[in-house]
Amino acid sequence: MNGVTGRMGKNQHLLRSIKAIMDEGGIRHGGEIIMPDPILIGRNKQKIVELAEETGIQNFSDDLDQALADESYSVYFDSLVTGLRVQNVKKAVKAGKHIYCEKPSAADTGSALDLYRICREAGVKQGVVQDKLWLPGIIKLKGLIEKGFFGKILSVRGDFGYWVFEGHTTPSQRPSWNYRKESDGGIILDMFPHWRYVLDNLFGEVKSVSCIGSTDIPERVDENGEIYEATADDAVYAFFELEGGIIAQFNSSWTTRVRRDDLLVLQVDGTKGSAVAGLRDCLFQNYENTPRPVWNPDIPQSIDFYDGWQKAAGDDYTNAFRAQWELFLKHVVFDEPFPWDLLEGAKGVQLAEDGYKSWKERRWIDLKSLEK
Repeated sequence: MNGVTGRMGKNQHLLRSIKAIMDEGGIRHGGEIIMPDPILIGRNKQKIVELAEETGIQNFSDDLDQALADESYSVYFDSLVTGLRVQNVKKAVKAGKHIYCEKPSAADTGSALDLYRICREAGVKQGVVQDKLWLPGIIKLKGLIEKGFFGKILSVRGDFGYWVFEGHTTPSQRPSWNYRKESDGGIILDMFPHWRYVLDNLFGEVKSVSCIGSTDIPERVDENGEIYEATADDAVYAFFELEGGIIAQFNSSWTTRVRRDDLLVLQVDGTKGSAVAGLRDCLFQNYENTPRPVWNPDIPQSIDFYDGWQKAAGDDYTNAFRAQWELFLKHVVFDEPFPWDLLEGAKGVQLAEDGYKSWKERRWIDLKSLEK
């Protein structure tokens, strides 16, 4: 597990996924058990030693090459900064390891496709993190779609983000490289891969994109207390045209204050009903419960628009990252299906790259098919 001293690598992948699986006795599959036995890899020896002590995991190193040479480890996981991913995944493939990595899988579509192809040609199993598919709110929303609740889906509206503090008076919640374009930072590259797999898997393949981004906060403070120029986009406003004519509109921002149900909210409108999904809950309103407002700004609104919505059932869900980890490990050990490969990762990078192109050229961009 490479890059587990970082925020996502440590919290989501190590502590809430792999370590949780270990603590609960492994993954049961039929009469067998998959028990992870990770080696923790990090570039900062002190941090990796401290993490090993915190977790009780005895195997750790700051020497990736030595770890890759150890044949007792069959899977390489990468949650490093994006700019280091391609070179290290290629090393791991050359060493014969199966590959599982964070998104974006690369900083550009060509490199992302290259990773997919070298994994395919080497015959190793491969996967990319697409965690939001296993969020409780998204699972409940998908259930409504599969039941035909919406009738014809007309549109999707996504609102994501929160205020990321600049660091002058309140510490930032995100690493400084996220705001440096030269370090592959930026909210488009960070979030468009998410929106690609959410839209593709729930509503229809993304066919075209139109967007405009912004760098709203020009100056931030890094982890060492040093002021630096923020060169990457921290907000983006986008339209996506989907297969079947559905229009999706997404606002993504690290410079917004939250006054909605959750940090991510998706509203889906259809001819027979609508739904609003957050990270954990999903509320729906059918045609019969839809209010009939009349526009009159001269009198107080008599309708409480929060009435008439029902909460979708279901509350027994595991951590979204862990859920996908379990599927990937079953794929490696038992050859169970795992469709979220590095080609799917490349599609996310493609949407981000075409999003930047749309912003620069101020026009719609049609996405090209990425062939296997």
